[in-house]
Amino acid sequence: QVQLVESGGGLVQAGGSLRLSCTASGRTFTSYAMGWFRQAPGKEREFVAAINWSGRSTSYADSVKGRFTISRDNAKNTVYLQMNNLKHDDTAVYYCAARSGYYTKGRDEYDYWGQGTQVTVSS
Repeated sequence: QVQLVESGGGLVQAGGSLRLSCTASGRTFTSYAMGWFRQAPGKEREFVAAINWSGRSTSYADSVKGRFTISRDNAKNTVYLQMNNLKHDDTAVYYCAARSGYYTKGRDEYDYWGQGTQVTVSS
């Protein structure tokens, strides 16, 4: 079992930045690829970014490429999502997720989820 706790959400103006954190407890953090997903009101949960166990390989949704950066600190059991140049359309609840093996973009392929953190971007 892995428990995931997100933090760092909040209210920010368009063009601003936020850094989300997700800290894991339980089994060995390096056993897991990590992903960030988001869900806006009335929409399905969608892939944002993912990172492999070592941090050397990452993937991003087209909508956030060049603005968001995913990283991880395995010594702290934490994965981060640095979000720059935020837009109103980035408003959503952001979730981190973990899966054994390599990362994927499919939300149904992740085994563990955090409770989510709200990000609101005012225009």
